[in-house]
Amino acid sequence: MHTAAGPFADATAPAPIVRIRGGRSVRAINLDHAATTPPLRAVQQLVGECLDWYGSVHRGDGHLSRASTKAYEDARTIIAESVGADERQHVVIIGANTTWALNRLAYRLALGIGDVVISTALEHHANDLPWRRGAALHRIRCDARGALDMDHAAWLLRQHAGRVRLLTVTGASNVTGVLPDITRLAQEAHAVGARIAVDAAQLAPHRPITMGDPADPAHLDYIAFSGHKCYAPYGAGVLVGRRDTFARGEPEHVGGGVVRRVTPDAIEWADAPARDEAGTPNLVGAVALAAALLELRRLGHERITAHESRLTAQLLHGLASIPQVTIHGDDDASRSTGRLGVVPFSVADHDPRLVAAILSYEAGIAVRAGAFCAQPYVATLTGDDARCDVPGQGLVRASIGLDNTADDIARCCAIIGAIADGHYRDAYCWDAADRGFRPHDEQIAVSDRFAALRPPPRTPATAVSR
Repeated sequence: MHTAAGPFADATAPAPIVRIRGGRSVRAINLDHAATTPPLRAVQQLVGECLDWYGSVHRGDGHLSRASTKAYEDARTIIAESVGADERQHVVIIGANTTWALNRLAYRLALGIGDVVISTALEHHANDLPWRRGAALHRIRCDARGALDMDHAAWLLRQHAGRVRLLTVTGASNVTGVLPDITRLAQEAHAVGARIAVDAAQLAPHRPITMGDPADPAHLDYIAFSGHKCYAPYGAGVLVGRRDTFARGEPEHVGGGVVRRVTPDAIEWADAPARDEAGTPNLVGAVALAAALLELRRLGHERITAHESRLTAQLLHGLASIPQVTIHGDDDASRSTGRLGVVPFSVADHDPRLVAAILSYEAGIAVRAGAFCAQPYVATLTGDDARCDVPGQGLVRASIGLDNTADDIARCCAIIGAIADGHYRDAYCWDAADRGFRPHDEQIAVSDRFAALRPPPRTPATAVSR
């Protein structure tokens, strides 16, 4: 293992050494933070301590169960405090991920015919598909750079005033890193009697979030985000929202923990948040997410923003210097502080997946290729149908995190420059079985990384005499 000497090297987990084409070993460079993030050191440490005391949450009187229950509820409190939620007015519901949270919200709002939901052209599928059920859905358009058209947002809200139940918007785009003005959107939504939900999956690890007092016109009614994008990849996500929304109505999933009393003919539901947390809670995921939020607070959002903005500006400058590269979205490096370090681009005459494969095989650099679960948005940026299962379509995305350094960005831009010049094109072929590109001359296996998960060899059956 080797850790890059960045400003957050003491806080981030060591990067693994990976084998690349030609048999060389290099430090892995992660430029795919928009997809998922590695655990912070503090998270790994606290998870280890948690496992030593792991017990049944809310379901036992033994020492381990009581300790685990306290840890779980302490994690809930930390999550609430981290987003400025008041537990007298808000509820923190812990579940699987952001997709789970947004689906849970859509179910609990019980939208129907006559209701209007306003979303945007920027959304991840998780904040688009759940709203296509029941209510009429209208989308705020974006401009050529992928930024939200705020005038169109105001117009849509006025057009549907009195019928709009919800305005739902990403806090930060997972494609272009654009940061919609959620404060202004909240004020305009509340002015017409609507509520606002924010998909904060991309926002939460990079910028502070404040729910605000429900009496404040700029407050947020609901937010959702995931641990796996906040340097806590242990399977937890949260929905934070108005307590009155979850104080009534039936939960989407039912079973253990969601009831106060059950008879053969009647059900008395538990209070929130238990009503919406059916089954055994994910203690490790909740503790990991709380630990990550505390660590991000300790590191300081201003320091994090400054670090990521410097690297974003460097990446934009580096890509812009390559004539064959097109940056999609805002390509102005001088505005790097007003966006996240999520940069989509294309290389002329190169399949996005080929670019991603070359970066991985030649330099151990991880990026993402495709439509990033935001096919309509990517189609708007490219002018093409953005199906992620069709060769040649989509974009390449590099996304920056705490563990990245200036050397990482320089290395990435150098390889992309070589790709653009055609240095590697003839060395790679399409592998139909894996649905990806690989070198002609080498098949680099990764299956040996988790040898303990391999099934044991089968023991030949022994004949039995009768």
